[in-house]
Amino acid sequence: MSSESGTPGLPAPPPTGTSALPAGTYDGDTVFVTGGGTGLGKAIAIEFARLGASIVVASRSSDHLAAGRAAIEAVGAEVEVVECDIRDAEAVGAAFDAAEDRFGLPRVLVNNAAANFPSPAEDLSPNAWRTVVDITLNGTFLVSREFARRHLAAGSPASIVNVGASYAWTGGPGFAHSAAAKAGVKNLVETLAVEWGPFGIQVNGLVPGLFPHEDMTDDIREGLEQAGGPMDGHADRQPALRVGERRELGWAATFLASPYARFISGHTLVVDGANWQRRTLANPPITTVRDQLGRGAFLLED
Repeated sequence: MSSESGTPGLPAPPPTGTSALPAGTYDGDTVFVTGGGTGLGKAIAIEFARLGASIVVASRSSDHLAAGRAAIEAVGAEVEVVECDIRDAEAVGAAFDAAEDRFGLPRVLVNNAAANFPSPAEDLSPNAWRTVVDITLNGTFLVSREFARRHLAAGSPASIVNVGASYAWTGGPGFAHSAAAKAGVKNLVETLAVEWGPFGIQVNGLVPGLFPHEDMTDDIREGLEQAGGPMDGHADRQPALRVGERRELGWAATFLASPYARFISGHTLVVDGANWQRRTLANPPITTVRDQLGRGAFLLED
């Protein structure tokens, strides 16, 4: 991708199938990925699988579990799928029981599952707020807690990677529910890294930028298309002059949980080509979230 001025932007990554770490880095390891059957969670799981890991995909959706199984089997790795609502502590415990029965205790946990949709804050119902916070923040904690308790009891080292969002730092107009929850997830990274570090458990965060994929929800896809046209029309809106390739996020996750990152803990790595740090010399006119979403004036219901 090049701009009209000839500025090249950040180079494209190596091709699909290339690994960022030595072959076999995760031989004998099991990686437990929540929401690993679609989108970025699936992309992360695939890169661990390419490096020798056995994968456990956890999801509430049978369709997503089937998609996750097919994707991992396609790269020749062993996979187990477990139906799990991460808001339910008992269901989380049962999912880890199933993982242990198949592969033994997973050494790596990737907390990828989350809930999100755009809405003005004043339009959010109490239930919508609770649902997003419950899945994104409470679910991340419950899965992390179950994983850590098993390793603490076993006296074994482990690694947790929490998938976050850049609006944990900046706020997220139109995403008050998700931004608040992701701020909590970022804080969990920093808190749990200190608490569990003495026991050999590292905890890090991973924040994706714009990584277009076929599993994007319709509301997110439509919002991006309204803002910038087709997905490839967003390239010149990034400092990198391109969007991310899913394997790049997978490579970052495999590094954070690898033996080569043992002294990295409590850190959140942003993989977005510096997009979240972008600023303009002069701010554009404000367009309210309601206008951006085509909601019209707010009216109190009787």
